[in-house]
Order: sequence, then structure tokens, then C-alpha cells
Amino acid sequence: MTDLPGPDAARLRRAFALAGVARARGDRPFAALVVAEDGTTLAEGLSTQGAGGGGTLAHSEMNACSALVAAAIPRARLRRATIYSSGEPCAMCAAAIFYTGIGRVVYGLSAAAILHLRNAQPHTAGLSLSCRAVLDSAAERVEVVGPCLEAEGAEPHRGYWVAGAP
Repeated sequence: MTDLPGPDAARLRRAFALAGVARARGDRPFAALVVAEDGTTLAEGLSTQGAGGGGTLAHSEMNACSALVAAAIPRARLRRATIYSSGEPCAMCAAAIFYTGIGRVVYGLSAAAILHLRNAQPHTAGLSLSCRAVLDSAAERVEVVGPCLEAEGAEPHRGYWVAGAP
């Protein structure tokens, strides 16, 4: 568990709140936001897996990265930006974060905590590579901070992962 300075904690809590919004609209309870070095929010991404119809690639981090690409934000600005993710980015999302150019990741729930909440089975658990392992292999350094504030991050998931959840 990692302690966070005030601005990081507030932004991660915003990701948790957005995860609640995703859940309320019928999608999986995950969200991410990308914040520039000057504190400007560059993008927000909510999961669109479920009612949003986004399918298996519609993770919150993927949606946030896609918004950054569409906005044509310069890579130099993204290298100094942070993505705040309600849960540890999966291997796919970690790679997208790197290729988008984001220089720092702060996440709430660990992958292990998410798997526990989901009561995941081997056939539903996904890749076992951590966000940190993926990004440690990157050509450019990407700082990874987490897990952080896990008890708060678990709230949008409470009671969600039941049989039949999208």
C-alpha cells in the first residue's frame, strides 16, 4: 500500500467516483483520468464494458488513451502527465499507456484485489503480467505508483461481481 500526496489522492478518488458512474450506467466499475503536470484534466475514461456496448477492449484506460490520441495532445506533454486508474491497469492497458506516451501511472486496487472481488477463475482471470512488469520492460521509463487507497477503491465493486455481471 502506498501513501499519496494530497493532489494524487484527490485525483485517484475522482477515478473511484467515476468508476461508480460507470457502474450506475450498467458498465463495469472502472475509470481512469489523465492529468497534465499543470493539473489540467486531459481525458477521462470510463469502462464501457456492459451497457456501453464497448466489448472486451473497452477498458477505462483504453478509452482514456483513445481520447488523448483523438485530441492530438503532444507526446512531450503526455510524458509529464499521470493516468489515475481506479484499478491496476491490465497488461493491454499498460501497453496502451506506454504507447500513448503517458509518463506516470497511479492506481487504486491491485490486480490481486480485483481478482478476489471478482471471484475470478483461471478461465476468467486474464493475463498474469502486472502493470509494473509490463511498464518496467518499456523503452522509456514509466513511473508506477500503487496500489493506493484500496479500501476506498473497492467500494464501487461491492456487490457488483455476481453471476451474470458483464
